[in-house]
Amino acid sequence: MAFPESKISVLIVDDHQVVRQGLRTFLELQPDIIVVGEAGDGQAGVEMVRQLRPDVVLMDLVMPRLDGIAATRQVKALGSGAKVIALTSFTEDDKVFPAIQAGASSYLLKDVSPDELVEAIRAAHRGEARLHPNIARKLMEQVVQQAGSSRSGLPEELTERELDVVRLVAQGRSNHEISAALVISEKTVKTHISNILGKLQLEDRTQLAIYAIKHGLVDVK
Repeated sequence: MAFPESKISVLIVDDHQVVRQGLRTFLELQPDIIVVGEAGDGQAGVEMVRQLRPDVVLMDLVMPRLDGIAATRQVKALGSGAKVIALTSFTEDDKVFPAIQAGASSYLLKDVSPDELVEAIRAAHRGEARLHPNIARKLMEQVVQQAGSSRSGLPEELTERELDVVRLVAQGRSNHEISAALVISEKTVKTHISNILGKLQLEDRTQLAIYAIKHGLVDVK
């Protein structure tokens, strides 16, 4: 199904109708976002991704028929290119880590402000990740615990410039900020990131940031 190319198409997957309606109400006020559908459970959400091919999916995690983690995994397996933002009330490790491993590019809590959610959608569409501060802290703690034995063995195929890009990605810099810091074009930054992900067999910027911390490329304070 074709949607206006100037707008980011969003699918909302949540089993609470009030939540879906609230999200739709303020998202439809954005000039660059169009809500293309809603689903009340993970199974219906996967099928709607197959049919509608949205740019971004807002995915609740605890739902009937198929939970959000399994649904995220199936959405990524479709190969549609849809970016999944986990939008949930849960901060427990058994939800956070499986959701990210399943392919969620961002993990936000439902208390996120409307402006922050809109920016997260735009960031996801650009291929960037957003994490709620509490979730980012959990990830960093988990990574630091595992980092002791993993600070060596960097792939020799990464060039010095690619290592610079990795460090900046791990610091949470956007493509625009990286291009300014390294005095290269944003197109070149995107090419570097694509090449790096391919070399390291990683799927997204979140995994790349975790990789950088595990290998001592950035300091965790």
